[in-house]
Amino acid sequence: MAPNEKLAELSAAGVAVWLDDLSRDRIRSGDLQTLIDDFSVVGVTTNPTIFAAAISGSDSYDDQVHAMAIRDIGVGEALRTITAADVRDACDLLAPVAQRTGRDGRVSLEVSPGVAHDTDATAAEAAHLWWLVDRPNLFIKIPAMQEGLAAITTSIARGISVNVTLIFSPERYRAVMDAYLSGLEQRVRDGGSLTGIASVASFFVSRVDGEIDRRLDECGADPSLKGRAAVANAQLAYQAYEEVFSSERWRALEAQGATPQRPLWASTGTKNPDYPDTLYISGLIAPDTVNTMPEKTLKAYADHGSPGTPVQQTYDEAAQVMKAVAEAGVDLDDVFASLEHEGIKKFTDSWDDLTASIRSQLEDKK
Repeated sequence: MAPNEKLAELSAAGVAVWLDDLSRDRIRSGDLQTLIDDFSVVGVTTNPTIFAAAISGSDSYDDQVHAMAIRDIGVGEALRTITAADVRDACDLLAPVAQRTGRDGRVSLEVSPGVAHDTDATAAEAAHLWWLVDRPNLFIKIPAMQEGLAAITTSIARGISVNVTLIFSPERYRAVMDAYLSGLEQRVRDGGSLTGIASVASFFVSRVDGEIDRRLDECGADPSLKGRAAVANAQLAYQAYEEVFSSERWRALEAQGATPQRPLWASTGTKNPDYPDTLYISGLIAPDTVNTMPEKTLKAYADHGSPGTPVQQTYDEAAQVMKAVAEAGVDLDDVFASLEHEGIKKFTDSWDDLTASIRSQLEDKK
């Protein structure tokens, strides 16, 4: 089967197509390899919710859980062993992509969301997961909480590649880029090499429309504003990316072998059925970006997606959209703070569910 033309064109426009899902069944069945071969997939992202669904919905983990149960392995270690095994296998599957592209072929594994507000614990867990998976094409996912920024800098300085997640505002995104550059600068000062260190910044999209649309309704605002803020917000984030990664500060690091921290569009499955199911792909096409998609969204774009206006031509209109939303009475700072809090809570709840499931399975299989 020849690669899907629409996704191949998206890739040619500079958008790396990543899959926002992973399971042992997907790896073993050859499904992930098919997506790589036929649908231009060059990376994989995971989160606690994805693993909770994968492990609870499959018996592929039973033998491994049984082996740990009879060895009396604790639930925390068991959970990390299981998820690390899937991520390691996916890294190996994507290794040829990493070798071919030099920057893709990456798989992301998230630190426990329960430590998101603890800088030292986040940095310590990032280092442990990096050691545990032990693959150069791994990304350790660190939430972009205020407390996470220093952990990002520390991890980058240690030579750990990082996927910064749960970014909702251009302002926080600028702080994330600063944390990345600070980590690179610290590594240079410590005499380390920048070779092989990579990063992406996961800027969330669909959740922004969900929250802002609700508030626009509450304000009695012009309905034509609905469904526009998420794309506009991300477009302004890309404008910030272009600014930071053309600065003298960046050029100095680039001269020493650093690679840019690419923007990654996350949460790109459309949650409102009234909106086009490819909205958050078509509207966010720009060079040196990543779009991580649920399989349903990926297949939708493969079937009927079409490119919208290139992001670099949208900045003025995007700024006008966000200004209109604010003038309609929506407190954008409160929107972004609420989304961050909600994002961590969702992942923490999924992590707790996953922990409870693994604990129950360990007890059952003794």
